[in-house]
Amino acid sequence: MWDAIIITPFINVILFIYSIVGKNFGIAIILFTILIRLITHPLMVKQIKGAQGMQNMKQDEEWKKVQEKYKGDKEKLAQEQMKYYKEKGINPFASCLPTLIQFPIIIALYQSIIAALAATPVEVLNLVRHVYADFLDVSSIIPLNSQFLWMDLGQPERLNLPFLSFGIPILAILVVISTYVQSKLIQPPSSNPKDQTAMMGNMMNIYMPFFMGYLALTLASGLSLYFLVSNLLGIAQYAMLGKVNWRNLLPGTKPNKPAVVSTKRKK
Repeated sequence: MWDAIIITPFINVILFIYSIVGKNFGIAIILFTILIRLITHPLMVKQIKGAQGMQNMKQDEEWKKVQEKYKGDKEKLAQEQMKYYKEKGINPFASCLPTLIQFPIIIALYQSIIAALAATPVEVLNLVRHVYADFLDVSSIIPLNSQFLWMDLGQPERLNLPFLSFGIPILAILVVISTYVQSKLIQPPSSNPKDQTAMMGNMMNIYMPFFMGYLALTLASGLSLYFLVSNLLGIAQYAMLGKVNWRNLLPGTKPNKPAVVSTKRKK
């Protein structure tokens, strides 16, 4: 089921792009990443709206009164919270969707890259089984050229310099930096640094870049290339939507205090 719905389509799209861009697997991955970003763009817009709605909710004077009124009754407070979400059109899970969707994409893309870069006869036969015969002529593109710049996209990336005895993981470093920059730029402002959501966001800003960097360090560099391009495109998308907090990148800079939103709830 997983292969039929996810892996096989991914492999065919990547190989199709590869066949029309001069058999350059690196360019194929970059264009595939752009395609994924375009497809998931509506979800990203929902993520922004969801995060903004949750932020406005915290600053809503009417909601603060409700919290104060039912602070001793968690069940009633939860009911009022769901009622508030419904009235304001807020989906509390919308901000998680793009992140959750990324994980199956990452797994599928890694498996697709490994399958597409078939090296042994058994791997080639496995690849042929995944290709739509009416869609692609496998014989015209196999074996695939896995070289892109200094990288073998089927192997973990290292830049070997003649004066060093070890390889430098350039992509992994760039993935860590770009993941951190993206998470900081899209982090919503908080007037209370002890706010639980803000604290969790700050923790994610630290752990997630290193987690992504670890994946980039140990897995195929084709996946690392996807991480890097996806991060850069994400920053560009948020910037075009005017949702980037550039001040977050400046050390020691306090975030702008969000405007207080006061909206009367329907009775």
